[in-house]
Amino acid sequence: MKSKLTAVALAAVVVAGTAAAAVPASAAPAAPTRCHTADLKAGFATGGDAKPEMGQTKKQTQAYIWFTNKSKHACTMAGFAGVDMVGAQKTDGTWSLMRSAKKPPKMTLQHGDTVDFSITLLPVARSTAHKEKFVPAKFLVTPPNETTHFTLKWPFGGQILKQDGATHPGTYIDPVGL
Repeated sequence: MKSKLTAVALAAVVVAGTAAAAVPASAAPAAPTRCHTADLKAGFATGGDAKPEMGQTKKQTQAYIWFTNKSKHACTMAGFAGVDMVGAQKTDGTWSLMRSAKKPPKMTLQHGDTVDFSITLLPVARSTAHKEKFVPAKFLVTPPNETTHFTLKWPFGGQILKQDGATHPGTYIDPVGL
């Protein structure tokens, strides 16, 4: 009888100890929410190999824009940024860049983490007719799934073949993280 009572008491202690150690659902860490514009900083990558070759006109080149999580919490990001180029010439207007066919990855950015995306550009010579070239002045960059943008001054000079109405333009963006 004594061993049965001891076994029952011991089982009650084990169950009680387990229950006391369980973390209530409300105290469990929340899954990160998506990154909002206010959580981020943005800019052009300007290091040596990150600069687009705007002086050549024989091939496409890439510029890179980065986002850094400046918030104190982790956040997730997946998709394409919205990118509108604003031209320096009166005839340029604003050009909303098309997206590549690449599939965007989903990523979690911890405080201080940086991720970037590329813009493929098709530069043209200065001698190209005025109506056939777009001269970038600034870029309006909206993080994925957001409506508020960053305004970034174009730091690289040069001009791009104007294909703002093309179905498959030589200037387009890749998803964030690729």
